[in-house]
Amino acid sequence: PPGLNKYQSAGVLILLTDLHRMRFWRSEAQKSLQSVLDRKLNSNIAKNILFFLGDGMGITTYTAARILKGQLQNQTGEETVMTMDTFPSVGLVKTYSVDFQIPDSAATATAYLCGVKTNLNTIGVSAAARNGVCKTQKGNEVTSILKWAKDAGKSVGIVTTTRVQHATPAATYAHSASRKWYSDADMPDAAKNEGCTDIAAQLLKNIDIDVIIGGGRKYMTPKGTKDPEYPRDFFSRGKRKDGRNLIDEWKIMKTGKVAHYVWNKTDFDAVNPETTDYLMALFEPGDLRFEAERDPSMDPSIVETTEKAIRILQKNPKGFFLLVEGGRIDQAHHAGRAYMALHETVAFDYAIAKGLELTKEHETLTIVMADHSHTVTFNGYPFRGQSILGKSPLWATDLMPYTTLMYGNGPGHKITNGKRPDISDDYIQLSAVPTESATHSGEDVAVLARGPMAHLFQGVQEQNYIAHAMAYAACVGADLRHCQGKTKTSVDHTGFTENANVAGRPCGSVALLSSLLSVLLALTILM
Repeated sequence: PPGLNKYQSAGVLILLTDLHRMRFWRSEAQKSLQSVLDRKLNSNIAKNILFFLGDGMGITTYTAARILKGQLQNQTGEETVMTMDTFPSVGLVKTYSVDFQIPDSAATATAYLCGVKTNLNTIGVSAAARNGVCKTQKGNEVTSILKWAKDAGKSVGIVTTTRVQHATPAATYAHSASRKWYSDADMPDAAKNEGCTDIAAQLLKNIDIDVIIGGGRKYMTPKGTKDPEYPRDFFSRGKRKDGRNLIDEWKIMKTGKVAHYVWNKTDFDAVNPETTDYLMALFEPGDLRFEAERDPSMDPSIVETTEKAIRILQKNPKGFFLLVEGGRIDQAHHAGRAYMALHETVAFDYAIAKGLELTKEHETLTIVMADHSHTVTFNGYPFRGQSILGKSPLWATDLMPYTTLMYGNGPGHKITNGKRPDISDDYIQLSAVPTESATHSGEDVAVLARGPMAHLFQGVQEQNYIAHAMAYAACVGADLRHCQGKTKTSVDHTGFTENANVAGRPCGSVALLSSLLSVLLALTILM
């Protein structure tokens, strides 16, 4: 301004800048407040359930991935809005298993998919079953929401970045006293003699799953079978001792249907979802590659697999249930590789965005959740915009730098002659305690929801509550109260549908109960 020296002008500029910042934060807060005030509860019956599970995606991973996503777009990162950030309902979930304070992915998957907490390392069974003891699983099997949805006439599918026999996807269809019984070759003779079945065989036997996408070819073919992608790699060859080729058996089972088995991106891209009834896509002998190492010419991204699955399943007028797992977030953390874990999480968020793009909010309940957390921490007072994968600007008392992200335990422990390594030039995420593989951690994880009955996913809940809340919203499984008298929908001006309380025929067992009550009432009047 005229009449002011350069120091006074600088002071005025700072004051105006501060005033602008103050107005910015107030304005943003008011916009957020108004958007919350404008929300309307969506109490529709969920035609579809789209369940995104970030394996090992604890709060620290979630926050750090948000920053990375923004920094990959040349932003400072902290202010970035993830797709999952936009979900209106948020709660916390307690992850402990029946026998351990800190769980594994098998016990947690059984809880949030089957509605029953169980023991470590067991899948699709109650806590009466013991880890690795076949005879204890019989009679203690519990079914999942995927089966409840299938029994209700919906189409169902699983998409994962791990092998399809891994803990999370396996809990949708398998019952196993050990999560490690991927094929019969992984089972002790005692378990086989007692009549237990490996997880890969149960993938075909237990439930008629419409879409199966992930890895795990080697658990499906006879021992020694050369892998189509890695024929010279001995460790990629088939493992089964019983001589069964489950891929060929699956094809035979789908005779008369339009069913495709594919193992590479070219064949996958050629699958027409409009004419496809069934799809099995197994892109690796074991788990899929990390997103940062994926060959786009051979393996599709989680965004592409999610889209293909939804387009196949959504043809069913009764709706669908789809589990999409970002499974390698967890595996990267176990290896102490925060870089890989965060890139997996960013890819996972893009898959969520694709899911929202392909579905309608008024009829699709979309859930995002982690099964458990990891020991990764976010520390050191980094400046705004500083690389989330970089180092703290502060040095430790040993006069050496440290990483903003580090682990409580894991392979990143590096102490030589009582000293930490100097990471001024090169570094990996450090860990406080040396372990071969970083462990899980036990804090609560977030659950985020949007769509019909999303408001059920609030507060602090036990993990097994999630399956029951999803089933109630979609009116599948044993609890059909939500569908009683809600057989039609009407659309209001907001675009949401409100269930009309019409005189329709109640569904399932509710109809039988209603009829019995009518008969009893008539008999009472006659008496």
